[in-house]
Amino acid sequence: MASDGARKQFWKRSNSKVPGSIQHVYGAQHPPFDPLLHGTLLKTSPKVPTTPVKAKRVSTFQEFESNTSDAWDAGEDDDELLAMATESLNSEVVMETAHRVLRNHSQRQSQPSQKEMPEPEPQPTAEPPVVPSGDLRLVKSVSESHTPRSSEELRKLSWSGIPKPVRPMTWKLLSGYLPANVDRRPATLQRKQKEYFAFIEHYYNSRNDEVHQDTYRQIHIDIPRMSPEALILQPKVTEIFERILFIWAIRHPASGYVQGINDLVTPFFVVFICEYIDQEDVDEVDVSSVPAEVLRNIEADTYWCMSKLLDGIQDNYTFAQPGIQMKVKMLEELVSRIDEQVHRHLDGHEVRYLQFAFRWMNNLLMRELPLRCTIRLWDTYQSEPEGFSHFHLYVCAAFLVRWRREILEERDFQELLLFLQNLPTASWDDQDVSLLLAEAYRLKFAFADAPNHYKK
Repeated sequence: MASDGARKQFWKRSNSKVPGSIQHVYGAQHPPFDPLLHGTLLKTSPKVPTTPVKAKRVSTFQEFESNTSDAWDAGEDDDELLAMATESLNSEVVMETAHRVLRNHSQRQSQPSQKEMPEPEPQPTAEPPVVPSGDLRLVKSVSESHTPRSSEELRKLSWSGIPKPVRPMTWKLLSGYLPANVDRRPATLQRKQKEYFAFIEHYYNSRNDEVHQDTYRQIHIDIPRMSPEALILQPKVTEIFERILFIWAIRHPASGYVQGINDLVTPFFVVFICEYIDQEDVDEVDVSSVPAEVLRNIEADTYWCMSKLLDGIQDNYTFAQPGIQMKVKMLEELVSRIDEQVHRHLDGHEVRYLQFAFRWMNNLLMRELPLRCTIRLWDTYQSEPEGFSHFHLYVCAAFLVRWRREILEERDFQELLLFLQNLPTASWDDQDVSLLLAEAYRLKFAFADAPNHYKK
């Protein structure tokens, strides 16, 4: 079992001027409300970097914790698509995708490096997991869907990545926010956006009430610490995120607002806004040119899609976060079977999984990967049944074992934990994510039905 220290809040606030530790905000009570009975008018400090400091040798997490810091504390839908979420993907299709990615990777690894070849000719890029004809079928599926069977095909085609032009609509379909039937989408979209605006009018002014002060204050503190900085520091974006998170907390009193939920807004918002701006680098999105009415609709769409995601993992954010505690334990059991040497190395140096994997589960690896990689990862998560909960476990296992050489080379508790909390993924791209997902699927295929896979 993890030590008592490992069950504390692991991430201390960096450069905080507020005395004492700020705890998770739970609760945010409010009576039920039917927004369609009310009006629908919508009233309308930079991120603190994590910089590990070289300290004296330490041997326990309690000592290590005192020498390091982090920028956060450890806080009428379409029935057809919802039913689709429980269906299994065609395993032959996905396994073929996984094997193709691994074959391409192996071929690249076996080729001589450029340094060994005099004046090499430019090499063609590796074959992408989805061929162009697959992209065309996906576009056709998005634009012409009418049945649940079309939705099943859409999930299969999306597993290996979604083309940017159709990603906004595809995410809305895969999340269950919009119906499969193309003729029903406009009316559904209008109704759900109207419903969200009614929530805003009815609830948002209560953010200054004493009972909601802690919730709103924590949201207001956390948003500037999110990434990418260029997006979050834009006032319009800050206001949108504050409204989304506050309304979600009010409407989900079982958990209320918990730190970590704030990061889950960004991918949806960026994907949806990129439909209206010509911006290749998702880290540099500028909303200033987007009309106010378009921003309002993006805000509503982001809220509903984030809510759909959280519906499947809400036990991650209820009191004491039991979902995360359970998933971290499952990860430990899984890694002990996949790579016993890595598992024993971590255990031998007193590194507990909860000390690094809590954040992996709480933020769905968003703090570990660039935003562009998170978006690609979520293409698959939304295509895979229980992607954000069950499949994420295998992705985390593959992610940990991906660094086995570096982990086994570390012989010091502090250096090992610092490495696990600051993994070198800044230069990762879609191919790195595709390889990670292929490995994760192979692990799932091999271990998911094993009787002693992990203890529950």
